[in-house]
Amino acid sequence: MKLYSTRNRQHIVDLETALFQSLPPDNGLYMPCQLPVLSTSDLKQMVAGDFQDIAFRLSQAYLHDEVDANSLRRMVDEAFCFEVPLVRLGDRRFVLELFHGPSLAFKDIGARFMSRLMAYFLEKRQRTVHILVATSGDTGGAVALGFHRVPGIQVIILFPSGKVSPLQEKQLTTLGDNIRTLEIEGSFDDCQRLVKQAFLDHTLNQRLVLASANSINIARLIPQSFYYFHAWAQLQRLGISKAPVFSVPSGNFGNLTAGVFAQRMGLPVQHFVAATNVNDEVPQYLQTGIFSPRPSIQTLSNAMDVGNPSNFQRLSELFDHDVEQMRKRITGYAFNDIQTLGEIERIAKEEQYIVCPHTAIASLGLNAYFHDHPSDAPGVFLATAHPGKFANIYPEALRKLRYWPSLPETTTALLQRHKQAIRMPNDFETFKTFLLSL
Repeated sequence: MKLYSTRNRQHIVDLETALFQSLPPDNGLYMPCQLPVLSTSDLKQMVAGDFQDIAFRLSQAYLHDEVDANSLRRMVDEAFCFEVPLVRLGDRRFVLELFHGPSLAFKDIGARFMSRLMAYFLEKRQRTVHILVATSGDTGGAVALGFHRVPGIQVIILFPSGKVSPLQEKQLTTLGDNIRTLEIEGSFDDCQRLVKQAFLDHTLNQRLVLASANSINIARLIPQSFYYFHAWAQLQRLGISKAPVFSVPSGNFGNLTAGVFAQRMGLPVQHFVAATNVNDEVPQYLQTGIFSPRPSIQTLSNAMDVGNPSNFQRLSELFDHDVEQMRKRITGYAFNDIQTLGEIERIAKEEQYIVCPHTAIASLGLNAYFHDHPSDAPGVFLATAHPGKFANIYPEALRKLRYWPSLPETTTALLQRHKQAIRMPNDFETFKTFLLSL
């Protein structure tokens, strides 16, 4: 598998280089030179498979030149040891539950696969790598749990102080061992900037092998394309043959980019909805043709509080940096906290189903799209996190409902553990000094 930089198509590397280098030297992002394309026969064979079977087929299509089939099967089975069910809500509305992994967020899927892939190459090379991760909430927890005690890997997580939920903070800060956590006095964008500066710093890269587990790392992104195929296969088994509309709650835009990857690989998709909170840079771009990053605004859907989404580079690249091409495939909508809470309460009342704030925004996006574009196509909105991770934002009446989803015991046990985090100013030299001391 060969990959190029979005800022220089002549800069081409292999998968292992992209995996551990994370960012090209020119500060672009790595993209596959060519996505595998599946035949109609390949798609038909997926219909009867479970998530692990589909993930194995797709990872083989991507990585057959890099990883032998037996090792790849083992990685897939270890990484995806949980269900990814499609739940029907109404006649043609479905929710894809991506939160059944250890951290109760969709990012388990990318982080767990990536950790096994890194361990595979590290075992062959006998070296140690330092993973740097900026998180607005869910990524850090998924990476911490996915990489915990993985040999040859040290993890440093940066999160914005006071801007993650209590449970998210516990997932980030209580594991210890090879997981270190930095509580940054700033926003997610500040955390992300510090990480990017570290990857481009010559001194740090001479002393340490640095890699990222954010969706800026292509190995985090690729497995996120798998569950779009799985959702389609489940629709097929229900006798629904029309191509679906996918509504994707979007922050750093890795999730939506992975969906476009899936479509380019041959997955039937009628349309994508980019559903955001008030950090609406991409919906605004789709309306105006102008991309204007700005400081992020704190909301109830904190994992989407991103003012300068990194993966917009990749998304734009997929459409040849042409907003008209992107508009043909993606429609953007943005919603505020009042609308988010209203949708949570509506779904609870009408469907006896509880969604997290990010998932509520995806549901709002799907509603808005079908209002503006009436269709009999099935609509799938992505449930990216367990609602119990955000219990503090729900009215008490909702939390007392008989269908309120309880947290797994392994998760509630984290709430009793001691926080281990280093508070740090939003300053690169301080961060660099810390890294050089490791």
